[in-house]
Amino acid sequence: MRHSLLAAAVGLVLASLSTASAITIKKEAVPVKSAVVNLAPDFVIPGAGPKPRSLRSLKGQAVVILFAKSIKTKDLNTQVKRLQPLYEQFASKEALFVVALKEGDALIHSNIPFAVAANGPEVCAAYGVQKDFSIGIVGKDGNLDYLTTKILPPERVHDVIQNSFAVQASLRRNP
Repeated sequence: MRHSLLAAAVGLVLASLSTASAITIKKEAVPVKSAVVNLAPDFVIPGAGPKPRSLRSLKGQAVVILFAKSIKTKDLNTQVKRLQPLYEQFASKEALFVVALKEGDALIHSNIPFAVAANGPEVCAAYGVQKDFSIGIVGKDGNLDYLTTKILPPERVHDVIQNSFAVQASLRRNP
């Protein structure tokens, strides 16, 4: 009798375990909110007319920042040449191009209209740029999405702009 009670108890436990594993819990979809995890340091560029514009005022636009020691930095000029063929695609994404120079304040000769950051050395320091060249990409939400000392192919720059959180969120279907 004892064995049959024990066998019945074990059977009940096993039956309850198999039933419990078959139960699924339905979770409600929670909308993901944009979280700026790496806020890009603010800086100023010349605006239309006498009023300068800050990076914060450009929220809603992707910003590509080229950091360089000077206008003569080889990697800067190489990066500009690589970006030129795809500039129309960048313009269609409303990307703004900025250069921050550690030395000097010269304009870049290119089909890409570059804004020159006011006080380039401070901007470079705020972004932690220590080498002669870096490129940073600030997403539409103000997040510093990418920062590297390597020359990037224009397709990579385009991908970072296209795949930022803000862009992806705007493309999602709302339930």
